[in-house]
Amino acid sequence: MHHDRSGAPIALTESASATHWDAMTAAFLAHGRSTPDHLAAVIAAEPELALPIAVKGLFCVMLGRREMTEAATGAARDARRLMDAGPDCPRTRHFLEALDRWLAGDPPGAIAALETQLTACPSDTLAAKIVHGMRFMIGDAEGMLRSVERVLPAHGPDHPYRGYLLGCRAFALEETGTYCAAETSGRDGLVLARDDAWGLHAVAHVHDMTHRPAEGIALIEAHPESWEGCNNFRYHVWWHKALLHLDRGEIAVVLDLYDRRIRADQTDDYRDIANATSLLMRLELEGAAVGDRWDELAALAESRCEDGELIFADLHYMLALMGGAHSDSAARLERCIAKRAGTGTPMGAVADDPGRAAAAGLAAFGEGRYDAAFRNLSVAMQGLQRIGGSHAQRDVFERMTIDAGLRAGQFDAAEDMLNARAAKRAGALDSFADTRLARISAARTTRMSIPAQ
Repeated sequence: MHHDRSGAPIALTESASATHWDAMTAAFLAHGRSTPDHLAAVIAAEPELALPIAVKGLFCVMLGRREMTEAATGAARDARRLMDAGPDCPRTRHFLEALDRWLAGDPPGAIAALETQLTACPSDTLAAKIVHGMRFMIGDAEGMLRSVERVLPAHGPDHPYRGYLLGCRAFALEETGTYCAAETSGRDGLVLARDDAWGLHAVAHVHDMTHRPAEGIALIEAHPESWEGCNNFRYHVWWHKALLHLDRGEIAVVLDLYDRRIRADQTDDYRDIANATSLLMRLELEGAAVGDRWDELAALAESRCEDGELIFADLHYMLALMGGAHSDSAARLERCIAKRAGTGTPMGAVADDPGRAAAAGLAAFGEGRYDAAFRNLSVAMQGLQRIGGSHAQRDVFERMTIDAGLRAGQFDAAEDMLNARAAKRAGALDSFADTRLARISAARTTRMSIPAQ
């Protein structure tokens, strides 16, 4: 039995296959664009092996699009047939079980299968990174941290992928509010793995959450090697840079980043659409004119209304449909979310709560019904972390809730939300909070100055 660079077993018979497998793992950890090419080379050279096909299936489901889920279903079927017919190992069974569980609408079961693999082989960085990604997709920040900390001792100084795991640890620490340790872990990881876009972006998260935009911008600009060879995750790194510029009020810079970097390639990957829609909405909340930039996003979202993969994706499709004034499609998306809410699966539970309230609130916001928007979004905020993503990604919905409250005259409630938001950010008040608190103060002063009739 061959062991890859992480020390995990895989039944490869060709030396070239081993080279491609290790290159695939390293590229996946770095969000490198060569990941699928190396994996395809392994499958072509050793088509009788189930593990590479199961990994392909897991990569597909994490893309969160219906056609990719259909491809993953085919991969699961092929991997099962090969595993039943040929040599087997526990690693293959664990990866395939994870794929089967995710396809059945059970992300926690998928994570448990891979955690079993990590119990048997804690040095398996590929499994650790997939677990990290899956926990991220369901908003399990504490689980991300526990998982990374559990396998970190097996990723000592001589482990070839230690730097990438430190990047994962940095992100988990940031998402659980331990900002100083997160920054240290991320910077230490970048010393070992300078191409780790995830670790770089984890430190950028720290700068966002602690209101240090200048340092965050400088960090991203100083580490081009972390995103130059990256797949579409590089758009997300530039999105972070845009957020930091937006915090400084540099609207022209943000729009330039949007056009030349973030949305230069008009892909329909839900993560790219999330970058774009959430940035345009932030700009509009600040009174910036975004022109016709919503149009292509709304057209893409319209074709995704019935995908039914991830509530995180659906809510960003809703932003696009609102921005493009596609109210009929927005109503269709609401109906699709409501239908999934009754499936009885873990994914269905997220569609039910907070999915339905969030979708209704966003639709109301787009139609200018701010009382209804505030009421529904306030309910959704209580469980919004379950849609997955990061604090920074979900913050667009929090901003919209606060602004809906302001527009509906709910000043006390909006102020409470602003204070709670600042508490999550180590007490830091960014420009969004500063301007909203000023509006609340001005509205109260105006109200007090109006004489009684």
